[in-house]
Amino acid sequence: MDEIARMAHNKKVFLEALELCLGNVTKACKSTDIGRSSIYRWKREDEEFKDAVYDIEEVAIDFVEDKLFQRIEGVFTESNDGEVYKTPPSDTAIIFYLKTKGKKRGYIEKTETEITVNQPMIVEWGDPAHEDTAKQETE
Repeated sequence: MDEIARMAHNKKVFLEALELCLGNVTKACKSTDIGRSSIYRWKREDEEFKDAVYDIEEVAIDFVEDKLFQRIEGVFTESNDGEVYKTPPSDTAIIFYLKTKGKKRGYIEKTETEITVNQPMIVEWGDPAHEDTAKQETE
């Protein structure tokens, strides 16, 4: 097998492993015995490979988002003995979702404020104990 065919084969094997590992690059590298440096090089040099990795990462995010929504809604689970249990909705999952997706509706912990001052401002840098501290007036 020539070098180009071997690299194409390794890329294909890695992408299959990456999908099975839900986008976890470390696990996919270990399971295929392909080094991370090769993956980064392939992503730099091969736009199609880079896009395939991105698509797998997006699927992994969708999978985790689905788990988050399950925690928000509450989940029914069945034990080995056939009993069904309801896990109640998670306040933490609800808060996390609102802090990340509900920012524009005000679900944030800190307030971001922009202040415009129309006056010169003195900026000092250096050690204030020394007389040679530089000063610059900015507007």
